[in-house]
Amino acid sequence: MSEIPSDLKYTSSHEWVRIESDGSVTVGISDHAQDLLGDLVYVEAPEQGTEVQAKEACAVVESVKAASDIYSPIDGEVLEGNETLADTPEIINNDPYGEGWIMRIQPAEEADMSSLMDAEAYEALVASETH
Repeated sequence: MSEIPSDLKYTSSHEWVRIESDGSVTVGISDHAQDLLGDLVYVEAPEQGTEVQAKEACAVVESVKAASDIYSPIDGEVLEGNETLADTPEIINNDPYGEGWIMRIQPAEEADMSSLMDAEAYEALVASETH
């Protein structure tokens, strides 16, 4: 079973969201998502200043199996993309909830986080997809 930290929020497209103390959010892909993708060989994170919209593609990860869009969980502005992933995308495979984060976003004033799932709801989603 994939690791699903209880302190994070999740999307139905398998991104995780950590709400930081300064109100920004850090986003990555879940352990389940990286496991499905396999060994990552390329990550394209969005650049600082990019405006993102909830449920819109804003980054790309590629593995030996497939390429996959990463969707923004909320409306906002990218504070930074994880530039380390350009040279070492496999960090996501090894540490998806830590050093493998993809981007940090400053939520728009009207950003809606109500559609994000807690760990229990995400675990149920993952279980329904694997049966």
